[in-house]
Amino acid sequence: MILAIDIGNTNMEFGLFENRKLINNFRLVTDRNTTSDEIGLMMLQFFSVRGINVQSINDVIIASVVPQVMFAMNNAIKKYLYKIPIIVGDDCDVPIKNNYKIKQEVGIDRLVNAFCAYKTYSRALIVVDFGTATTFDVVSKDGCYEGGCIFPGIKISMEALNRCAAKLPRVEISDPEVIIGKDTVTSMQSGAICGFVGATVHTIKCLEKEMGCNAYVVATGGLSGLIASYTDSINVVNKALSLQGLNDICAMFRGKNKL
Repeated sequence: MILAIDIGNTNMEFGLFENRKLINNFRLVTDRNTTSDEIGLMMLQFFSVRGINVQSINDVIIASVVPQVMFAMNNAIKKYLYKIPIIVGDDCDVPIKNNYKIKQEVGIDRLVNAFCAYKTYSRALIVVDFGTATTFDVVSKDGCYEGGCIFPGIKISMEALNRCAAKLPRVEISDPEVIIGKDTVTSMQSGAICGFVGATVHTIKCLEKEMGCNAYVVATGGLSGLIASYTDSINVVNKALSLQGLNDICAMFRGKNKL
């Protein structure tokens, strides 16, 4: 089995694969002050509950946009899983042509998503990741990463409202029952969803115009299913995109090393 770990600004996602099949996954909150023992013990607890033998894990691969967590994560893998992890960006590159002007500025997560989306769907793509930030990434019909757009994610946008507007509370982001809110909470919930759906649809249209074609739009991230339910502009929701990409990169990397 391969353990793929995607470390984002809000969550760390862990996925266990047999070949290309995701058989188990779980999330931990990304805490920049966490220790290797905390990470290691939480992993072991999950494996124990699911009846997974740690010795059945052959490889571990990590992609991270949070450098502060990497020391603890690296040590946790070595200490508790007895593996030396493959670090994407250090030990191996994402196998996709990167046409960004300053290549090192592209987040590893965006490249992994683009790589996996093209490997899976094989056409001109827009990958929309509804994470801490909302990112739109363009992949050409030839499989090249071309760049995209970034704007704040839904959760941090709502947190900003709570911090900056004295009378606006912190609210849970959920599917609104009505669009015309009858109180502050429902007004904020409907505004968040409608606002981000509108921004998503408009951004996709602008990107497609510049691409000169209709793209296949892949949505990923925690709230992708909710946003996709409000628009036909998204073709497919694939919440395991990052983990699947890491699994494929690990298999390719190990295959090359055996030659």
